[in-house]
Amino acid sequence: MGHRNAFFVFILSFLISSFATSATNEQKNVPQAVANICIACHAIDGNSLITANPKLAGQHYEYLYKQLVNFKSGERTNAVMSGMVATLSNTDMHNIAEYFSKQTLNLGQAKINGVGSIGEKIYRAGIQANGVPACAACHGASGDGLPVKYPRLGGQHTEYILNQLRQFRLGARANDEAKMMRTIAAKLTDQEMEAVADYIQGLR
Repeated sequence: MGHRNAFFVFILSFLISSFATSATNEQKNVPQAVANICIACHAIDGNSLITANPKLAGQHYEYLYKQLVNFKSGERTNAVMSGMVATLSNTDMHNIAEYFSKQTLNLGQAKINGVGSIGEKIYRAGIQANGVPACAACHGASGDGLPVKYPRLGGQHTEYILNQLRQFRLGARANDEAKMMRTIAAKLTDQEMEAVADYIQGLR
């Protein structure tokens, strides 16, 4: 009887916990697709604690939706994300994009590339000698970006930004308009990428 009672208590606790989590999600107006698919990697508020995964909080709705569509179509490739979006409907993708766009971004800190650093110089002025334009020209002085065309970068994880720059340089990521990011990334050294990615993490 002891084992049966313990099993019953375990099942009851699990059901209560699941109900509480579901109720909390409903109170926060969390779309089911977000609760089922997104929060394990990106956190419920879109501020991923895993630095290889992007923060989604406060990102432009248009940009988020486009990336989901691109993952689903194969225009943007990623083994994990391709599997995640496979079962999403168009409505799901709209709901996910809208939800995360309304979350508050937790800002970060640069490790070494603050004011006056090479990272700041690249972001704000580019590298004229190599034909690298200023990141701020498209993504804004504070990294806010422009809806539809350019994503918000300010506060994004250094590791994620650096990985995306490398992917653009290799051509492994190719969903940028007019090959803009692929062209820019091809002109940056590893050290320059690391510096600007670090600066972006502390941008605000």
